[in-house]
Amino acid sequence: MHVAPVGGTAVQDHVALAEIELCGELIIAASAADDRLSLESIDEVLRVAEERAAASHT
Repeated sequence: MHVAPVGGTAVQDHVALAEIELCGELIIAASAADDRLSLESIDEVLRVAEERAAASHT
């Protein structure tokens, strides 16, 4: 049995971690909603408007 060394060797994919966080936020919002999330609600959870505004300022 081979055990991975502790500390220092982990590789982090920051894009994947960000996507996982957004998926978690969508799951939380969906579980708190009484009905299906609207497209506007999904955009709000994913902060689409904020990203578009930030992109337009660069």
